[in-house]
Amino acid sequence: MSISDNIQHLFDASVETKLQAKPVLAEPIARGVELMVAALQRGNKILSCGNGGSAADAQHFAAELVCRFERERPELAAIALTTDTSALTAIANDYDFNQIFAKQVRALGKPDDLLLAISTSGNSPNVISAIEAAHTRGLQVIALTGRDGGDIGRLLQGSDVEIRVPAEITARIQEVHLLAIHCFCHQIDAQLFD
Repeated sequence: MSISDNIQHLFDASVETKLQAKPVLAEPIARGVELMVAALQRGNKILSCGNGGSAADAQHFAAELVCRFERERPELAAIALTTDTSALTAIANDYDFNQIFAKQVRALGKPDDLLLAISTSGNSPNVISAIEAAHTRGLQVIALTGRDGGDIGRLLQGSDVEIRVPAEITARIQEVHLLAIHCFCHQIDAQLFD
């Protein structure tokens, strides 16, 4: 198979994963949008976290809210917990890498804020710790996961929302996570500024 054929196969696999996810994820994404809109209307903020590619997604989401998405509009309150290298390295060095997000959630999170927790496997220990910290601080959680939801799927409670991509391959899960993030951003703008 040529490189070009392989690339076309990857496009097909991405499209197929998204088509399979669409009927499963439309409703949980909509519930996540409702939670986000309500939090922002109350004057609360959205914290986001993840590792690796999911860290990039957490930053992407926060940047779209603070700057803008597809239209000019007022800034929206969002913080990616993946970006403060001094805090991350101090916490990892002085405490434990699994606490890098949890300590920030406890420091920055206020009741009725939201945590957007991203983990393709659903088993990232530091994201799990962040969710536990969010629950103790009175934050609701929206989790982007994949596969079987992992430990995160079992940890969520009450009005938390899990957006679990029905796929096994990390790259396909991440591609759907990015689409979900763009759905959040598009619908937040539509709900708040149309």
